Amino acid sequence: MLKGGAVRRATALVTGGALLLTGVALLVLPGPGLLLVLAGLLVLSREFPGVRRYVDPVRDRALRAADESVASPLRLAASVLAGAGLLAAGVTWGLRPRLPFGGWATGSGLILSGLVLLGLLLWSLNRARQARRAPTPATPPSRVGSGSGSGSEDTEHAVHGRPPTGAPPGDV
Repeated sequence: MLKGGAVRRATALVTGGALLLTGVALLVLPGPGLLLVLAGLLVLSREFPGVRRYVDPVRDRALRAADESVASPLRLAASVLAGAGLLAAGVTWGLRPRLPFGGWATGSGLILSGLVLLGLLLWSLNRARQARRAPTPATPPSRVGSGSGSGSEDTEHAVHGRPPTGAPPGDV
């Protein structure tokens, strides 16, 4: 009989592996492949520390792709149409068993893909709106090459939040 830790590891392996394999398949099929790959890696990394090194690069790429999917009205419209198309195809395949791979097994998979795509699209849109609303922190102008010295003093002061020597008071 498996102990609690072994059951948890086995569950993580099966769940994370299924998400990862589904995500890899959706990289070439319609659907949110990178986000499912990321979800699979996150589940696996909780029990298998060696997987953690892959999480950050995939997360960066997945979030960049999510941002790009809602970057313009044309891309947003194309993504919504793709989701609606998946839903329509799912219903069609479910109702027409004579189609190749027809039936509700295929239809429900297409419907689920469409719903996941539209849900992730809403998440990406909400994320992009929040990023636009968030105030951008004021960054000091770069002083590299603008004064005497090597610039390391300016960098050190910028890191510690103090003005460089010779800078007017209040200039950070």
